[in-house]
Amino acid sequence: MIEMVSDRGGRAGFVYRSRHSAYKALRRQGASKSKAARISNAGRAFSGRSRMARKGWRTRRSRGR
Repeated sequence: MIEMVSDRGGRAGFVYRSRHSAYKALRRQGASKSKAARISNAGRAFSGRSRMARKGWRTRRSRGR
């Protein structure tokens, strides 16, 4: 079964159509539907992706990865 989040909302929330590939990648990595939707939507613009990338880098650095 193919999981797809609605681009109009639904149980998992709203995901922009242009961000579905990011959503699917997060789901493959084991993120919950709501977490994947939240993260994929946050990176819609370049500034949002840059902010997310810096935040992820800080998290990985603090965990020693």
